[in-house]
Amino acid sequence: RIQFMQCCHGVPLGAGLTAVVPRRAKGKGEAAAPARGRPEARRSSVVRSYGGGDGSHKPERDGSMEGAYAPARTTTAEGAEAAGPSFRGGDGKANVAGRPSEQFSAAAAEERQELFNEIAPVYDQLNDLLSLGLHRVWKRAAVQWTGVTAGGRAIDVCCGSGDIALRLADAVGPSGQVVGLDFAAAQLRVAAEKESKHPSGYALSPISWVQGDALDLPYPDASFDGATIGYGLRNVADIPLALSELARVLKPGGKAAVVDFNNAVDPNLNTAQGFLLDNLVVPVAGLNGVAAEYRYLRPSIARYPKGPELVDLAVQAGFASATFYELAPGNLMGCLVMTK
Repeated sequence: RIQFMQCCHGVPLGAGLTAVVPRRAKGKGEAAAPARGRPEARRSSVVRSYGGGDGSHKPERDGSMEGAYAPARTTTAEGAEAAGPSFRGGDGKANVAGRPSEQFSAAAAEERQELFNEIAPVYDQLNDLLSLGLHRVWKRAAVQWTGVTAGGRAIDVCCGSGDIALRLADAVGPSGQVVGLDFAAAQLRVAAEKESKHPSGYALSPISWVQGDALDLPYPDASFDGATIGYGLRNVADIPLALSELARVLKPGGKAAVVDFNNAVDPNLNTAQGFLLDNLVVPVAGLNGVAAEYRYLRPSIARYPKGPELVDLAVQAGFASATFYELAPGNLMGCLVMTK
């Protein structure tokens, strides 16, 4: 039985799916729900815990990644920077627009929700085509950076069609628990169907597909060992609040990894990125009937904070340390790795 926990109202989940409205616990230490059992099967790969006392999150090579990534910048809660220049202004605050008034109105947020519902049927195919399959490597890296291991609890916020959640489920195994949370019901349907067709050779944890809000996660403090956001943080109405919620639901020492497209630091690369989005991505999306929906990519990337700014925001949101890794030259793609 596929169960959806509907954490926002007004969106029908469809026939055959159960909607459960959870009430957010106020206190800490709530007991974890028992995991639903699945047959034992071999793990597809070994996922190790990365990072240590030095604040680095550099993955070890285990055959599942092309290689390790050097940090573009690391910051701790005490303000020590391990690499890269300062992106703070004279008042010591990060130079970044992240509050709702500088991003989306409530109406725009509803439009964005509808957009992701509309593109759900072709979302995976376009990701493969437009990234030449590289998005799979980047998502795998994000999961490894969380350091989740067998028996752990993990959450994938803005989970979309469930790619990262499925990788988390493989990492924690049948004794662990995974939540895939998204505000688009159509994306969750695709994710649940993908889970049901997953090869039986994988030992997966139970996955709860939850329709909810990244700005108000329906879980008590310190609920998860690891967390991810893939291509979703730049679409939320309030980036600092989303990061604060991520920090709140993580256990002390837990790690979160946020992978996304980024503004290129080099103006020439930024221009080239915009040209490709306008002249390749949108036309290809048009062949699938969703050109209008994919035109949002360029403005959403343009307003998204650069890597060093994201590091500042993460520390301000309550993380003990944060590191930004460039996954593509010129800051075109990156992963923000944070430790609670």
